[in-house]
Amino acid sequence: MPTEPMTADDLARRLRLHRHLEGGWYSETYRAELVLPAHALPSAYAGPRAAATSILFLLARGDVSRLHRLRSDELWYYHAGDPLVVHVLTPDGAYFRAMLGPDPAADQLFQVAVTAGCWYGAEPAGAWSLVGCAVAPGFDYLDFELALRDDLVAQYPDQREVIERLTRGAV
Repeated sequence: MPTEPMTADDLARRLRLHRHLEGGWYSETYRAELVLPAHALPSAYAGPRAAATSILFLLARGDVSRLHRLRSDELWYYHAGDPLVVHVLTPDGAYFRAMLGPDPAADQLFQVAVTAGCWYGAEPAGAWSLVGCAVAPGFDYLDFELALRDDLVAQYPDQREVIERLTRGAV
């Protein structure tokens, strides 16, 4: 007997995902037991960090991962669902986008790396997208910064449309 297609809500429940500050749904699936001491990290880190962390991250139609940046590199891995568009603004003013998805013939990638210090966010290209995100050194909210719309528009005026879509307006 055929099964009904899984919805984003079904998947979020099944995977026990929680709402994420940047948007979408997530669950931390891995935190390295190896902890890097503060003296072994660049001075930008305010203390020790796990060597690496990983999450499952789900975006449904209408959800976005708001533009943010980390002190660490982040790898995004396609897992299931529709393709996901990852938007990246680099510190030198460049913009690029990567399409994560299951079809290399359609220029979709199975993974993309975002370098520390870049502003980035994502949006699903269909009903929902499930990806994995790995961060090294490991994720800590002390290393996380949500973008301010007006600041980014001033820095990247040619990307106003993407910035407005992936940020909140002034509060």
